Amino acid sequence: MTAAPDLSFLDHPALLPAFVEENRPRATGAGLDPYEYTRVTAALPSLLAWPEACRAAALRHLAAADRAAAEGRQRTAGEAYRTAARWFHFAALLPHPDRALAARAAGEADEAMRRALAHLEPAAERIEGEAFAGWLRRPAGPGRPPVVVVVPGMDSGKEEFHAVAEALLARGTAVFALDGPGQGVLAATSTPEPDYHRVVGRAIDALTARDTVDATRVGVIGLSLGGYYAAVTAAHEPRVRATAVVSGPYRLDWDALVPFVTATLTQRCGGPEAARAFADRVDLTALAPAISGPLLVVEGGEDRIPGVTTAESLARRAPDATLLLVPHGNHLLGNALADWLPATADWLTTRLAGGGATDSAGQ
Repeated sequence: MTAAPDLSFLDHPALLPAFVEENRPRATGAGLDPYEYTRVTAALPSLLAWPEACRAAALRHLAAADRAAAEGRQRTAGEAYRTAARWFHFAALLPHPDRALAARAAGEADEAMRRALAHLEPAAERIEGEAFAGWLRRPAGPGRPPVVVVVPGMDSGKEEFHAVAEALLARGTAVFALDGPGQGVLAATSTPEPDYHRVVGRAIDALTARDTVDATRVGVIGLSLGGYYAAVTAAHEPRVRATAVVSGPYRLDWDALVPFVTATLTQRCGGPEAARAFADRVDLTALAPAISGPLLVVEGGEDRIPGVTTAESLARRAPDATLLLVPHGNHLLGNALADWLPATADWLTTRLAGGGATDSAGQ
């Protein structure tokens, strides 16, 4: 048996308000209503109650979606299913003692997103392969658009980064948002994979087999730990033409990481030794010079997680990198979407279209 992480810190009275406030911009960036977020989190006795409170919110939206669907209100049903998916996803964030609860919430998020897309975007395609599962969404209009693979992070999944997907779709770029090993719907049956370029490579193979997108024009955007995964992919996968890293780590120092991060990694990796070994692999020092393609590094000036060296170091060492620093941005920059997301979507779209030497994102 693998050793379970020490989760007693979740009951510390000072942690609850800090965690709620730290994740408020993330929730808003993920599309949750900030007032509902306050209502859901205000009554929590401790963080141990977080999953059930978020899941209860998801179930309310799921019931509203079912009613709307039964009455033929397709748009309303789809939007409510999408909101339910987001709340189910947030229910699975914590390294909770009840692993079954988190696994159930991740599965419910996946199913709610399937139902949302069935109502809102019937042309969306479910694509699954070895160690990945996700949704391919295309912009309106004819032709075969370029495609950006959206890579989530340590405790995230394909249901979270809707704002990123919508910004790219609005600019004529298709989006493939996936769960990889240890993420989202796959978290209960797999462990995180440092060599994530193999996962993205298989996803590109699957995209190439379809006529609905132009898989010769592939970009990657990775968020939080997904930023590390995106950088690893950029260093190894020649089919990727442009890469954006958002709040990604350059390296991790296990001994300096906060308990929330070490507990999450321990739970998702299957034990403390595996988690420490994984953290030791998260180091771009040797790989940064091998990222020859265009790279955009997006950082928030207020993103300071102990034990995490930010990707600003990556921007200095990669040959064709640009740093977009938002001084007031926090982790994932959910408190500053207007300051980075439009520029980042423009940057990716321009490079996948093959034009424009002007670096608008860095201006």
